[in-house]
Amino acid sequence: MSLVKTVSLLLACLVMPAALAQTFTFTAIPDENESQLKTRFDKVARYLEAELGVEVAYVPVKSYAAAVTAFRNNQVQLAWFGGLSGVQARRLVPGSNAIAQGYEDQYFKSYFIAHHSTALVKSTNFPNLNGFTFTFGSKGSTSGRLMPQFFIERNMGKKIEDIFTRTGFSGDHNRTIAQVEAGAYQVGAVNYKVWDTMVEKGEVDTNKVKVIWESPAYPDYQWTVRAGVDQQYGEGFSDKLKAALLNMKDPDLLASFPRQSFVEATNQAYEPIESVAQTIGLLD
Repeated sequence: MSLVKTVSLLLACLVMPAALAQTFTFTAIPDENESQLKTRFDKVARYLEAELGVEVAYVPVKSYAAAVTAFRNNQVQLAWFGGLSGVQARRLVPGSNAIAQGYEDQYFKSYFIAHHSTALVKSTNFPNLNGFTFTFGSKGSTSGRLMPQFFIERNMGKKIEDIFTRTGFSGDHNRTIAQVEAGAYQVGAVNYKVWDTMVEKGEVDTNKVKVIWESPAYPDYQWTVRAGVDQQYGEGFSDKLKAALLNMKDPDLLASFPRQSFVEATNQAYEPIESVAQTIGLLD
């Protein structure tokens, strides 16, 4: 390396704020299988690097709770949360903000799916689920646990333990579909986006498992940024990050979520999720 180039690099380091040299990290709730998540969020990391001008890294986690913990501990500064996990994270780190959501996340819904042996058929009326076995997704999932439990207990007029002969938590939406398709559980609740995508790809045997009920709409996934990023990465960083997320236009990247676009989000939009979580005892 020439002396001139070496001096130029040293001068660049001297004028660059130390905070900007830090890697900006983000995570996401593990709502699908690990390989799909890595493919999706490694693409997001490359996109954000180009837009933000800092090194960006995706940090995978093994559970919804681990995503919230990583956010609380400042191991990540941004997260793709579900409705419930976002509420939990923002309660733990005051000053954190929901800044973007998928267009569809304003009107999200859950599907209830059933094994063909149940003889349950699709209806706009809530199904009679008494006496069946039932699997949720992750314990911290909005579309796979929180809202389904709320709709079940409200419509059935009694607690989960008084309705089903056995309940389980599959861990993610893909596994919920697989378990109900295999008959390991008779009925389950799943993120409608995951179901629709898997059906479109021919990954579900709809002769064995089918949708029997669609829930009313509710707010769900969102990008939440941790309080203090402007102090850590430079004034205006959070605004630049929000603009980058809202301007994500690459069709391939959007299709991997899958979302048609990202729109602005606010903490206030998720107050209904917080209220439901308190009602059924999932928040302290």
